[in-house]
Amino acid sequence: MTDLLYVDGGNPLRGEITVRGAKNFVSKAMVAALLGDGPSELRNVPVIRDVQVVTELLELHGVRVGFDAEAGTIRLDPRDVQTPMVAGVGTLAGASRIPILFCGPLLHRLGEAFIPDLGGCQIGDRPINYHLDILRQFGASVDKHPGGILLSAPRRLTGTKLSLPYPSVGATEQLLLTAVCAEGITELSNAAIEPEILDLINVLQKMGAIISVDTDRVIRIEGVERLSGYTHTALPDRIEAASWASAALATGGDVYVSGARQADMTTFLNTFRKVGGEFAIDDAGIRFYHPGGDLHSIQLETDVHPGFMTDWQQPLVVALTQARGLSIVHETVYENRFGFVDALLGMGATIQLYRECLGGHPCRFGQRNFYHSAVISGPTPLSAADIEVPDLRGGFSHLIAALTAKGQSSVRGISLIDRGYERFTEKLEALGAQFSRETSG
Repeated sequence: MTDLLYVDGGNPLRGEITVRGAKNFVSKAMVAALLGDGPSELRNVPVIRDVQVVTELLELHGVRVGFDAEAGTIRLDPRDVQTPMVAGVGTLAGASRIPILFCGPLLHRLGEAFIPDLGGCQIGDRPINYHLDILRQFGASVDKHPGGILLSAPRRLTGTKLSLPYPSVGATEQLLLTAVCAEGITELSNAAIEPEILDLINVLQKMGAIISVDTDRVIRIEGVERLSGYTHTALPDRIEAASWASAALATGGDVYVSGARQADMTTFLNTFRKVGGEFAIDDAGIRFYHPGGDLHSIQLETDVHPGFMTDWQQPLVVALTQARGLSIVHETVYENRFGFVDALLGMGATIQLYRECLGGHPCRFGQRNFYHSAVISGPTPLSAADIEVPDLRGGFSHLIAALTAKGQSSVRGISLIDRGYERFTEKLEALGAQFSRETSG
């Protein structure tokens, strides 16, 4: 499969684009529809590969799905949920890690679930042991089979009390989707509290769930016997909004991101301003622009919410190659998030990676030989190069680098970007980017 983008860089991005619902929420809300005894409707849904994968997984389980792509509305009717053919689920699992979140709803609806070996971006160790441990504590049996894991629950799952060693988003989602229909009270300590998690809680509450969130990262769920369908509008994608903001900064441009929301991006906006970017907020979105003059080097550490999001780090690093002085970035969420740097080095960036923790934030990766800190020296002009996309967020960062660099770059494997960035080539056109796309198979 050939999937290439030829980018003529060195031109500022200018114009307006729109972001719709958050990739990291929409797929989970679609899974939540499995728990309802009637149809659900989700609005502000983007046209991305992940939505297509979850749609196909739901259809394999007997859910009727109707998607109006232009309106961004998806309707899900789970009244005829059934056990699918394992081979069909396995085919889709290689494109996503979402099947693990089907477990709780399927155990409630069918008493069993089969989870094949999982795919997803290779950005570090994202084990499913948190998920399996959670399901066991609810009373599920977990058995390893060739090609995957079989889970069963002959009786109703029961609530439990547990604490996560790290506030994992996926594990928190798993607990929520399982606990809402489990018998009794469930309490989770050290839970993730990202905006996408809170919006999933909004959806489950609309369906009839009883959930409280304390300020100390404790979530409590009182299980109910049944849930109904929901109607909900997804929160906007703060990762995509920040990616376009970083592209505007790196290219010296001016981009209005319709749909971007200040409340979800406070930490990013503060950092964007410290680097030297400017923004203007109104009720419909946020304008991100380079005001002229030098960008400033910064020290940055990623963290779980409300800290600086790890998915914001890679696009911003490209902009930091254009900042004056030494910037230090300490990645504390994923241990292999700097794999995208190799391509930037080949384009002329000056970046050094370190195993040491170059920051004061407590970090799981110290003394473990992971290159999880970076020192970026700038500004350095970037030159065109041939680039291979490594993963979703790294791929968009490479695209930003190609847009910033002088000359024509070729970016191979850009179909990965389609997983999480809706119609991104149409948005590039709207911003005046010079490029051509070549697809063949």
